[in-house]
Amino acid sequence: MRFLDGLKLRARLTLAVSLLILCALLPLNLFMKYSTTENLEQQIHATLEVEAEALRDLMEAALAEREANVRSWSEDSILRGALLFDTFEKSDMVLASLQRLHPSFIGLVLFTEDGRAVSASEPLLRDAFAGRQQDVLATPWFRAALEGRLDTSALSQEDPVFKRRVLPFAVPVVSPISGSRIGVLLAAYDWGQVGSVVSAALQRFHARGLRSFGLEVLTAGGASLYDSRPAGSRSAGQLVQASAINSDAVRDVGDGWRFVATVEPEEAYAPLERAETVVLILTVVSILLSGLGAWLLAHGMTRPISTLSEVVGRIVREGDLTQKVQVSTRRDEVGELASAFSRMMSHLRESTASLQQGTRVLGQTVADLTSAAAQQERNLTQQAAALQETQVTAQEIKQTSMMAADRSQAVLGATERARAVSAAGEATVGASLQGFEQLREQVGRVAGSIASLAERTQQIDGITQTVKDLADQSNMLALNAAIESVRSGDHGKGFGVVAREIRSLADQSISSTGRVREILEDIRRGIQATVALSEEGQRRTEAGLSQVRASGDSLRELTGIIQDNANAAQQIAAAVTQQNAGVAQIFTAVTDLSRMMDETMQGLKGTQRTTEALREVAQRMEVVASAYRV
Repeated sequence: MRFLDGLKLRARLTLAVSLLILCALLPLNLFMKYSTTENLEQQIHATLEVEAEALRDLMEAALAEREANVRSWSEDSILRGALLFDTFEKSDMVLASLQRLHPSFIGLVLFTEDGRAVSASEPLLRDAFAGRQQDVLATPWFRAALEGRLDTSALSQEDPVFKRRVLPFAVPVVSPISGSRIGVLLAAYDWGQVGSVVSAALQRFHARGLRSFGLEVLTAGGASLYDSRPAGSRSAGQLVQASAINSDAVRDVGDGWRFVATVEPEEAYAPLERAETVVLILTVVSILLSGLGAWLLAHGMTRPISTLSEVVGRIVREGDLTQKVQVSTRRDEVGELASAFSRMMSHLRESTASLQQGTRVLGQTVADLTSAAAQQERNLTQQAAALQETQVTAQEIKQTSMMAADRSQAVLGATERARAVSAAGEATVGASLQGFEQLREQVGRVAGSIASLAERTQQIDGITQTVKDLADQSNMLALNAAIESVRSGDHGKGFGVVAREIRSLADQSISSTGRVREILEDIRRGIQATVALSEEGQRRTEAGLSQVRASGDSLRELTGIIQDNANAAQQIAAAVTQQNAGVAQIFTAVTDLSRMMDETMQGLKGTQRTTEALREVAQRMEVVASAYRV
């Protein structure tokens, strides 16, 4: 059955219906053929048997009538008187009159017991038997007549006197006085008259078209006495025949004869052959009509399926979901399939549109996140530069403080110089205070940017959840579509390919959204760590600022002391020592803030890498979503 795999459904349905009709018609035709053949054979055999019996009855009646006539003629007084008194003129007249009345007899001859012909229906006939007493005595029919019976053995050959085949009706002539046999009366029946007897039956069959119909008369021994068929015809064994036997229930000359009616099988079964031809033609016409009807039925059934297959093929080739599926008005399974496919196309179109919209939103969000990360990188770069400058300044303040501590003992000898140094320290502390103020503001802005980044991350998480929901819905629709394609069998294979493709895309979307959520979770943890570091740096900056302010106050007090009393140099030295400790703390705080800034930069770089990965995922989702037009 592999050759059926290459056929379309329309051809399979047409072939199946044609085979069903052929299987239904073939047994019926075979049954009709055998039954018709059997009935026709029985009918032909019955007809032939009727004709054979009719010929038998007709010949039996004709022969019995002829025999009765001859026996009655043998009792004629004139014929008896002619044998008794040798008055043959009157007997000649009687015999001639009888022959004229019965033309089926070609001659009547009156013989004496010694075989001498004494009277005849024609003088030439009497002369033909003259001088042939011994031959007459030797004939079977004469001997049988002397014995009081009839013999038909001479019928099988031509009579030498009559020059034709004759049936000799030879009966004894008995004396009315003594009752003894005084002669023999021969009535030669012209056997050729049998043709006129059977001509009506032959004409009747010939009118029916049976030109080979024939009748045959056989002796009890099988010798042919009469055959209506021409010489050289088929033997009886090659013909369809029926026979009837002349029984001895009624004693006559034809007892034991067999009458046979024959016909050639070609003519006998010609109606059957014509009927078979007609049946064959009708069968072929029926098969053709049934094939045409099956093709029309299959065409009507498969046309919607072919339309759906073309639509699915265009969707697979072109990815065009804008095509409309014409829903059939049929209420059968094919109509239900078309309606379900139309509904699935609508759901798939809506899901694809939602997926494309979600990818566009995700792409825009990723672009915004990338822009915000770039801006934050620039801000952090500026903050790092400012912090570097602050660290350098703190280093310088530390060195200056150390120098002031070293030279604090010389303050007593150089008050004016100490005043100048104090003024310079006061100016430097003011600058440090201003730098710390700027640093606090920059750290605040960094914290705000990081908070904004956390909010954007939350928004991306929400969008990612929406995309995942859309992908789940697409996966469910693709699963339903795959189930419908399986239910549709071979007609839903193309539709199943589309369903598997959509399901694969939905699985990729789910996998991508899961990866995005993992990346976003990493970003969120990094942002939270950055926020914590920013808050710690802000607190330390506040502490350093307070210390710088305290140092400024100390320097101002030191300037006042120097101005008030040069003897306060010891106090100035102590203040310088305190200043040195405070500057060391400031330097430590600035160093810690620089380290935290480096960590923030590292976290920002991680955020940028995560954003880049998220952008790649968004681009892949956009490529997947743009594979179909809606």
